[in-house]
Amino acid sequence: YNKQMQRFNVGEDCPVFDGLYEFVVLSKESSVAAAVKLNKQASEICINWGGGLHHAKKSEASGFCYVNDIVLGILELLKYHQRVLYFDIDVHHGDGVEEAFYTTDRVMTVSFHKYGEYFPGTGDLRDIGAGKGKYYAVNIPLRDGMDDEAHESIFVPIISKVMETFQPSAVVLQCGAASLTGDRLGCFNLTVKGHGKCVESVKKYNLPFMMVGGGGYTIRNVSRARPYE
Repeated sequence: YNKQMQRFNVGEDCPVFDGLYEFVVLSKESSVAAAVKLNKQASEICINWGGGLHHAKKSEASGFCYVNDIVLGILELLKYHQRVLYFDIDVHHGDGVEEAFYTTDRVMTVSFHKYGEYFPGTGDLRDIGAGKGKYYAVNIPLRDGMDDEAHESIFVPIISKVMETFQPSAVVLQCGAASLTGDRLGCFNLTVKGHGKCVESVKKYNLPFMMVGGGGYTIRNVSRARPYE
């Protein structure tokens, strides 16, 4: 097992298992296919609940994420859209997506997450991008116990300002359910309704919109949130 980890550059949270290739292909291709649908104006909203694997990096699997389907989906969107906006509401920072677009001004990444001694340990308020991408990475580190009211009071005005200033032509939202109350690996207290409010807030801008899943380690929470959203 240790040899496998070294060979494939995966950690203990990303074991190599039978069917891994098929799983990765399905997740990745679904997000790319969603982006293609949006590009061709075949749909206004596309959803890949099996995607949202925001921790994976170019040469590293991390945090249960093997291939970053979000990055690949955004790259597909960029073939038709000059600016793509990415929101992440998982309790964990969307480090893999931020890293991929850290030096470009065509993608703005906005992550609302728990920060501090908490996986993956990135997403400081001062991490704002570099080079052409300076000020195009936005991190909103939040405290434990964020409830619906507190989260909405932060989320809504920030996305409003971001939409106004960045003026994207397509939006991607990572709807990680680990931010729901009672999640085994989370520390926020969002209800399904509060989580869904984030989706509604983004959807009202009527832009080509891709939604992806992500974390969520209390299965009953995930099964309630997905149909609601």
